[in-house]
Amino acid sequence: MLAPEIFAAMLIIFVGSYVQSSIGFGLAIISAPVLFFIDPIYVPAPITISALTLSIANAVKHRHAVSFTDLRFAILGRVPGTVVGGLLLIWMDVQGLALFLGVSVIAAVLLSLSGLRLRATKASMFSAGLLSGFMGTSSGIGGPPMALVMQHEGSDFIRANLAAFFIVSSIMTLIMLTAVDRFGQKEMIISLPLMPAALAGYWVAMRTLHLVSHEGLRLFSLLLCILAGSAAILSYWM
Repeated sequence: MLAPEIFAAMLIIFVGSYVQSSIGFGLAIISAPVLFFIDPIYVPAPITISALTLSIANAVKHRHAVSFTDLRFAILGRVPGTVVGGLLLIWMDVQGLALFLGVSVIAAVLLSLSGLRLRATKASMFSAGLLSGFMGTSSGIGGPPMALVMQHEGSDFIRANLAAFFIVSSIMTLIMLTAVDRFGQKEMIISLPLMPAALAGYWVAMRTLHLVSHEGLRLFSLLLCILAGSAAILSYWM
C-alpha cells in the first residue's frame, strides 16, 4: 500500500475519532465508506481495531459514568448479532459489501435523524446490541443502534457507556472475524498506523471541543455520511 493511501487512511480515522469523542459515536460511520474506496481490506477489521483503541481511551476518561448494569442486556444481544454478521461476510463479495456498507450508512443516518424516542429497557438494549453486532461485524458500523437507545441520557453517560460497550463488542467482532478468516496478520499490520491516528483525534478533541458547536458538528458529520454512503451505493452499479 502506497504512503499517500496510508496517510489518507490515518487522516480519515483522525476525523472520525474526533467526532466520536464529541458525540459518542461516529468513527466507523464516517470512516468505513471512504476507507472502503481506498482499499476494501480496511473494512471491517482495521476499523474495528481503531474503534477499540479509541474506546479504551474514552472509557478510561469517563470511567466514573460506566454502568454495566445498563449494558449487560446489550452485550448479551451482541453475541448472536456478531455471529450472524460474521457469517454474512463468508458469502458476500466486494461489490455486495460496498452496497451493504452504503445502505448501512444511510440507515444509520436516518436513525440518528429520526427523532425516535426509545427508552433504555431490557428489550430495547438487547435489540440494539443485536443490531449493533450484526452491523458492526459485517460493515464495521455498530454504533448508531446503541446511540439511538441511549441518546436521551447525559452526555458523559453516553460517552462512557458507548465506549465500554464498544470495547466488549470490538473484541467479540475481532474474534468472529478471525474465525471467518477476515482478520489476520495483514489486517493487523494495516491497522498499526490507524491506532495512533485514533488517539490523536481523541487528544485534539479533548482540547478543542469547547470551541465547536456540538449540534453543528453532529449535523456536518451526518452530511458527510450521507455523501459517502450514497457514493458506496452508486459504486455497486459502476
